[in-house]
Amino acid sequence: MNDNEQHEIHLPRRRNRVLSGFRNNFLAGLVVVAPIGMTVWLIWSIMGWIDSFVLPFVPPQFNPERYTGLNLRGVGVIFFLVFTVLVGWIAKGLIGRSLLAWGERLVARMPVVRSIYNGVKQIAETVFSQSGSNFDKACLIEYPSPGIWALAFISTSARGEIAKKIPHDREIVTVFLPTTPNPTSGFLLFLPREDVILLDMSVEDAAKLVISAGLVYPAEGKDADKPKTIDK
Repeated sequence: MNDNEQHEIHLPRRRNRVLSGFRNNFLAGLVVVAPIGMTVWLIWSIMGWIDSFVLPFVPPQFNPERYTGLNLRGVGVIFFLVFTVLVGWIAKGLIGRSLLAWGERLVARMPVVRSIYNGVKQIAETVFSQSGSNFDKACLIEYPSPGIWALAFISTSARGEIAKKIPHDREIVTVFLPTTPNPTSGFLLFLPREDVILLDMSVEDAAKLVISAGLVYPAEGKDADKPKTIDK
């Protein structure tokens, strides 16, 4: 084999190594840039949406755009935060509670509005409640058939009419079975406690496992705070 043939063989190999290194570096950079970029874009979009909704209600003399001539993103968010804090402060007082109770009695007389208001209020109280009403533990249940296991979350023990009407002598627990990759939707199940296998992983780690469709597993031992992916 002469020198020209050896040169022709090494040239494609070197080119493949360069392309492979470029691809690996690009993918590694994408893993870093994509979450940051998506987070910044999402926050920026939400701020713009709040601005477009709030600023039309702000008097012109209080709008900084009138004096600077610039469209300052986030001004509406500041007005919204101040307004919400002010409403919360008033609602905690005697007059605020009286006005709120009067308004709710008025809404209770409106059939369609009543259903919408009560539903939104219940969701808001659940999401923004400061009482710590969160999922207790992550668990495994057999679903949708025996031998097939699904990741779920225990919320509370069944109470009231639900606990009384279920034909079972054992303790019944309330279990939320989320869907993948959107854990905000799912199924509400009532199961005997002995049919539920509790997990040592935290609720946050279990949520990551659901959102990643089983790709991100929580680490064990001393690296328990670092998620790890499945080896391929």
